[in-house]
Amino acid sequence: MNTKLKEKIGKIFFGTSAVICIIAVVAIFVFMLIKSIPALNKIGFFQFVTGEVWAPDRLDKLDAPTLAGSYGIFKMIVSTLAATVGALLVGGSLGYFTAVFIAFYCPKKLKKIFSSVINLLAGIPSVVYGFFGIVFLLPLLAKIAPNNGSGLLATSLILGIMIMPTIVSLSVTSFDAVPRNFYEGALAIGATHTQAVFGVMTRAARSGVTASLVLGIGRALGETMAVVMVAGNSVAYPQSLFNSFRVMTANIVMEMGYAGEVQQGALVATGVILLFFVMLVNVVFSIISKKAVSKISSQQSKKSEKKTKTSVANSKMRKIAATLQDARQRVRYLLNTPNIGKVASIGAGVLSAVALVLVIGFILVKGTPFLIQNPHLLIGKYQFDSEQVTILPSIVTTLMTVFLSLIIAIPIGIGTAIFLNEYAPKKSWLVKVIKGAIDILNGVPSIVYGLFGMITFVALIKGTGSILAGSLTVSIMLLPTIVRSTQESLKSVEGGLREGSFALGAGKLRTIFSVVLPSAMPGIVSAIILSMGRVISESAPFIYTMGSVISAMPNSYLDSNATLAVALYRLSGEGWYVNEAYATAVVLIIVVLVLNLFAELIAGRLNRRLKGEKR
Repeated sequence: MNTKLKEKIGKIFFGTSAVICIIAVVAIFVFMLIKSIPALNKIGFFQFVTGEVWAPDRLDKLDAPTLAGSYGIFKMIVSTLAATVGALLVGGSLGYFTAVFIAFYCPKKLKKIFSSVINLLAGIPSVVYGFFGIVFLLPLLAKIAPNNGSGLLATSLILGIMIMPTIVSLSVTSFDAVPRNFYEGALAIGATHTQAVFGVMTRAARSGVTASLVLGIGRALGETMAVVMVAGNSVAYPQSLFNSFRVMTANIVMEMGYAGEVQQGALVATGVILLFFVMLVNVVFSIISKKAVSKISSQQSKKSEKKTKTSVANSKMRKIAATLQDARQRVRYLLNTPNIGKVASIGAGVLSAVALVLVIGFILVKGTPFLIQNPHLLIGKYQFDSEQVTILPSIVTTLMTVFLSLIIAIPIGIGTAIFLNEYAPKKSWLVKVIKGAIDILNGVPSIVYGLFGMITFVALIKGTGSILAGSLTVSIMLLPTIVRSTQESLKSVEGGLREGSFALGAGKLRTIFSVVLPSAMPGIVSAIILSMGRVISESAPFIYTMGSVISAMPNSYLDSNATLAVALYRLSGEGWYVNEAYATAVVLIIVVLVLNLFAELIAGRLNRRLKGEKR
């Protein structure tokens, strides 16, 4: 095939992949709006958003003259914001200081192990966190709480632990990306290691840390199953740490299964409100991140500009600024803030390790004996209406979903990243639109993906849930993870490698596939790891696209079944199969652990190969 034709086909493929991200965002908004507008017209938008009473009547019809039920979600909006802020206070602070510990204080021999521990936390399914909250955290909090322990505190702790690995991994990457000469320059002028870390390195990485907080907030806003299991779920304001409340995502998953016509439209409209929250969060943090980058990059130029300003007014302002700066430095000196930060970082590292031991150790201790004594749970044949539970069909369903979703998402995600990094002009409007679409996709709550999949893929395929519909839905969810990780890996490839390839006569497409992608492969493999963990971890998107009942072994992708995470939610929620739920959680954790170890081995081999080592 002609080289020019290959180049053109490659560019078209990469560009098309990028456009798919935009189409996905538009489709989600359009289909959700189409489904929700009739109900909003019937209820009244302002009544829906500001109303404090949620008491739906499943018999309400869109063509009825009046509504018997009430459809106000204001209490759930407030509850969602409160849970997100609580999660950010716990997970944001713990994640930031843990990242500082890993990047600057953790011994080199332990750094890789500690990073793997954090990755393992990131891969644990959210329903496992929720189950841990039910069987360990709530009974513990019940000793000091007026209720069973459910409420804002339990939700904040569980969500905080869940978003912490995301914040840690991205913040560590940001710290590692700061040029080494920043640190060396600080030492050269007399700063200690701790002063250089908190005075220079963490400030230079501020934009990356801010980006990690964006992802953390998106995760907290969109979390469903864990919140359902620990929040209590009464429609009320979170007036204290221990009163029951309900977030918007929980409302959707709890009521969609039996919702009437108007109620279903109101639940979809709740998903639309969540989407607007996500857009608002992305815009606000994008502005903050840009300001941080601008402040760091233009610091030296601002200093030189100040020297040219000689007016009296500017002179006075500089004196005031200098006085405030001196005062701040005195306070920092008196408080010894760098050393406080050092202690906080080491403490956060210890707390992160303790969190992992508690979550994984408690479930392994409880579930492993039952799993060993009852092998039928793992390998038994499914029998309808039998008292003996088997999760073998759910294991197969999960693996089928992982395979198909990755087959769909990986080419599109990598193609989008290549287009953004290798082809598209850096400041073009198209790049901004694509990046905005990816940010929105990353923040879309998982239950909203489930609603979208129910409205589109389920309706298009055969009208009922299927593994194919669930895989198509979750493949859209994976795009932001694959695109961002791949793009960062492509950026890290030295420009000299590309120039050397061009100098030898290779075209752009051949350079990408022969030089750039192999060099970026460790980061791409990491993206695939995260994607696998995301598929295994999710449950909310599958409930209305694949089914939530453990049934016979699936014969094709058109069959419906429950994934492992959904099976765990059902087993733990009913209260009749607690031991089976423990054992299912053990299986989930082992699967995640094996995937992480396997991926670590692949990434290690690729790194050694890139460095020219034989082993």
